[in-house]
Amino acid sequence: MKLRSAVCLASAALTLGAVTFAGALPFRATDKIDPVADAKAFQKFFTDKFPKVKYEDFVNGPYSMNEDLHRQWQEKEQFPPYEFSLEMGKEMFSKPFKNGKSYEDCFPNKGIGIRQNYPYFDEKEGKVITLELALNRCREANGEPPFSYVRDEMAALTAYMAFTSRGKPMDIKIPNDPRALEAYQAGKEYFYTRRGQLNFSCATCHVQSPGERIRAEILAPALGIVNAMPIYRSEWSGMGTTSRRFTTCNSQIRGVPLSPQDDEYRNVEYYLSYVSNGLPISGPGARP
Repeated sequence: MKLRSAVCLASAALTLGAVTFAGALPFRATDKIDPVADAKAFQKFFTDKFPKVKYEDFVNGPYSMNEDLHRQWQEKEQFPPYEFSLEMGKEMFSKPFKNGKSYEDCFPNKGIGIRQNYPYFDEKEGKVITLELALNRCREANGEPPFSYVRDEMAALTAYMAFTSRGKPMDIKIPNDPRALEAYQAGKEYFYTRRGQLNFSCATCHVQSPGERIRAEILAPALGIVNAMPIYRSEWSGMGTTSRRFTTCNSQIRGVPLSPQDDEYRNVEYYLSYVSNGLPISGPGARP
């Protein structure tokens, strides 16, 4: 009964939110694509909904929702559960490939302090490139097998790269290319489209219901949610990449998960990252 009530409450809240959060739900073909206006409205929605939360604290997810949770986060950060992954990622990042090159040869600034610039839109390829995808491309270009997008190795590498960018504001660009706008808008549409047997969208939980519980999970606000990735989750007893988070969400609403790094997932990461521009990178993070 509790779960059924939560589903009904979240569904009703999303319907009401459609009035408040103009442009949030799937758009008409005639709607103008305006990422700047979207980001402004998105951020205003959360700051109005949670006036007591400091703007930069939204990146702390559910721990920003109330004082008790915030104290739990502060205590957890004294002995962070992701520390093992961070150390593993640092060692992996510095270890040369068999050909003598390393990850630093594949990225600007040798891969240090650049997390805030991912994902980006590659105008040559005409698609969004995430950090996870870029890391595997680096490996393959140097004769190494790609890592799973949902396992510990990828989580460790992205944890280390995120850590080197901690405190830097998210800085996602949308170039003057209609394909980039289409990718952004496709990500936005995916975020607000209902799916699965529970008929949930991403926004059902992360726009209308942050701070509330569904089962044992405390829902995080969508604003800044990608800034903390990758994350250690108590539910997983381990680290999770952005890809793992997306596929898990689809499974939880009894939908059919896409393959990690499919266009839809990369586009929704592009959208969420852009509307969180200006918030600091806080990854790697920890969640209940």
